[in-house]
Amino acid sequence: MSEEKPVILTCAQPTGVLTLGNYLGAVKNWATLLDDNTCYFGVVDMHAITVKYTPAELRKNTLSCVAQYIACGLDPERSNIFIQSHIIGHTELAWLLSCITPIGDLQRMTQFKEKAAKLGFKVSEGETSIANEGARQGASLNAGLLMYPVLMAADILLYNADSVPVGNDQKQHLELCRDLAQRFNHTYSDTFTIPAPFIPKAGARIMSLQDPERKMSKSDDNQNATLYILDKPDVLRKKIMSSVTDSGNEIVARDDKPGVTNLLQIHTAMSGRSTADLEASFVGKGYGDLKQEVADVVVAALEPVQARYEELIKDKSYLESVLKAGADEAQKRAYKTLGKVYRKSGFVERPR
Repeated sequence: MSEEKPVILTCAQPTGVLTLGNYLGAVKNWATLLDDNTCYFGVVDMHAITVKYTPAELRKNTLSCVAQYIACGLDPERSNIFIQSHIIGHTELAWLLSCITPIGDLQRMTQFKEKAAKLGFKVSEGETSIANEGARQGASLNAGLLMYPVLMAADILLYNADSVPVGNDQKQHLELCRDLAQRFNHTYSDTFTIPAPFIPKAGARIMSLQDPERKMSKSDDNQNATLYILDKPDVLRKKIMSSVTDSGNEIVARDDKPGVTNLLQIHTAMSGRSTADLEASFVGKGYGDLKQEVADVVVAALEPVQARYEELIKDKSYLESVLKAGADEAQKRAYKTLGKVYRKSGFVERPR
């Protein structure tokens, strides 16, 4: 792989099965980057332990995530797929970066505030206080939640990535990463590439089937709201047929018809047909016809993905070979960056 190509890095936690929104809005777009960029796709298992978890489940989900990536089109022959904990450098660089990170910057992170609030804590003006009885009764606000963005910055800067695909919920974290890179460069001389956010061509924004004003999410309490790429065909059909639509019976994509618009968006993302073409084809038809056709399209499009996943998840030796090759390439780049950072930070080189 030529290092002259731009380096793109993107990482995701192994949090279970990808949703249709993850697939269409992210992974499918990543697959279009393979030929023109040097791509690193990381499964960040270290990020997944900031909340309560089961070790066996984490291992299972990590391998499943790798298999889902490949099944969705991330070709290991044209990219580097690796697990974060397999690479020496992520935590080492995170420690160095933490020493130039003002704690106030971390306490201002929106995600930290939101996660703290869920645990019953309130973060304001640099102070953390108990907000409700849940926190008083033993909920834990661990330091990992606070330091999460620093580790994320290390994930990115360790590979000197030129750009990083990020969603709206991660933009603030990328800004911190850029600030830390600039701060280190200013203090110790140019070392890190300042990563730019990668804005893909307009991808599908898939909304909840039960509340089309919100994004489809795997954390939704109502699982009928979310389509997973590994849902069985009958489950996919049932969820789509029970999706929320709108008043009236016109099948058009319009702001005042979010339910119908979402179904048309799913259809066009999976079938490749334009919204205008779909609207014309549904003139005189009802919502039931729309749902049935969307279900048919989704089931047909996910069938090869599911079949490939089933092959992969049963072939542990193949997955391990992919991860070894990906880790080998990632480690070479990580060592190169880490060695440079250590020298500039004043650490004595280990005698050979």
